[in-house]
Amino acid sequence: MPKFLKEDPPTKDPDKFLQVEHLQTDLKKRSIRGGAVVVLTEAFKFCLQMGSIVVLARLLSPEDYGLVGMVNVVMVFLGLFKDFGLSAATIQKTDINHKQVSTLFWINVAMGCILALIVAALAPVVALFYKEPRLTWITVALASGFIFSGLTAQCEALLWRQMRFSSLAQIQIISLTAGLVTAIISALYGAGYWALVFMQLITIFVNAIGVWVISDWRPGLPIRNSGVRSMLAFGGNLTGFYFVEYFSRNLDNILIGYFWGPQQLGLYSKAYQLLYLPIRQITTPVGHVALPTLSRLQNEPEKYNAYLYKTLLAMAALGMPIVAFTFAAADKIVLAFLGPQWLDSVPIFRLLAPAALVGILWTGWIYQSLGRTARMFRWGAIAAIVDVSAFLIGIHWNAIGVAAAFSLSQVILLVPAFAYCIRGTSLKLTELAITLSRPVLISTVAAVAIIGIDRLLPKSMNIGLSLFISSILYCILYIAMWMFTPAGRNTLVEMLSAIKELKFPSQ
Repeated sequence: MPKFLKEDPPTKDPDKFLQVEHLQTDLKKRSIRGGAVVVLTEAFKFCLQMGSIVVLARLLSPEDYGLVGMVNVVMVFLGLFKDFGLSAATIQKTDINHKQVSTLFWINVAMGCILALIVAALAPVVALFYKEPRLTWITVALASGFIFSGLTAQCEALLWRQMRFSSLAQIQIISLTAGLVTAIISALYGAGYWALVFMQLITIFVNAIGVWVISDWRPGLPIRNSGVRSMLAFGGNLTGFYFVEYFSRNLDNILIGYFWGPQQLGLYSKAYQLLYLPIRQITTPVGHVALPTLSRLQNEPEKYNAYLYKTLLAMAALGMPIVAFTFAAADKIVLAFLGPQWLDSVPIFRLLAPAALVGILWTGWIYQSLGRTARMFRWGAIAAIVDVSAFLIGIHWNAIGVAAAFSLSQVILLVPAFAYCIRGTSLKLTELAITLSRPVLISTVAAVAIIGIDRLLPKSMNIGLSLFISSILYCILYIAMWMFTPAGRNTLVEMLSAIKELKFPSQ
């Protein structure tokens, strides 16, 4: 294993395993190392997922994706309650003991079993709602995943708390690979939509095995008055936020599926997935590293602010050009990765791009790392009202109208979301705006230039070659614009300095 992937050796003492004081001595290096590990992991996962999309999109139909998408609306909704926000509470809390985590573990197990039973019981209702009998057994099968999620929630949270990023990376890659291989083999043998069901279940199952094998912590019996009340309040408010956010963010799928059927839902969900997949390869790893790091810095405002500004700049500098380029080359991307039968998703793809840009800049880390989940819940309720109103208007124009409404609501909420989040903290809205303005402007200008250059390319050119040329030209333009601005050069120097932090002796 490379030196920068080395971790602290695990310990058999359950209380010592929960301590984080030793992380403070070189938190900066740990954060950078963690970021490198998780980014590399997400890059590998992205390649796996894109490969699976290319293969499965040709083996399965939009209707297959639409059927599983209908059930996933329910699964994701009830999944909000599977750990009741207690994983984040374990990561965020400064001091925690074995009795508290053991109590939280059994709460998570109980919630997982209860949710599995609820989902199985709701299976006929789901099928009746969508007027699609095939959904009954899809729902029953996916319900079992909650049991394994409940068994792994606290063990996985402790690995994140201890910043054991390379161990988590290994688990994620192995479990995802197992799920994707299962799906492709099943699809080749004519399993249809069941291939997507098997993929989800195998991924969850293998992940659970990996977490228990790597984690040395084992739960004790639940104990009354173990001091978890504040953590339950933290998790409850966080779950409340995710509840209202889910309702607002998934009402689009429900409305499209109900009013326009699986064909439109399949086009919408695939456009959404293809657009957001590369973005999640940035926001997910950065979030995994940022939350434990910011939580350790919550009592040091100057260091906290500096780390947050740099993290948001890095996210914007990496994520915004991806969204801008996919907007400019949407038709080529859909043809190259999905095939001509998915061309109707191109306008949906482009209309979702502004929402994807806003989605890069998530405020959740700030709320969670500072323990302000009650405030996070209140904002979620406000944002949900705006999103729901937009969807109810947009559904009149099928999936295209919903995509346009979603992007519009996200753009409207961007500034108020940050203003409300940082109110009462030492963070400054003007500083955030200055930090994010450069990547937004440069990404947009480069995208406009690529649209113009594409008009000059021969229409008969192979679609794969055309996409490759466009992507190379975009990268050159984007980097050049950073290089030829003073602030851009300084930013690149800082990034190179951060890379040098990866070179240090093993512990």
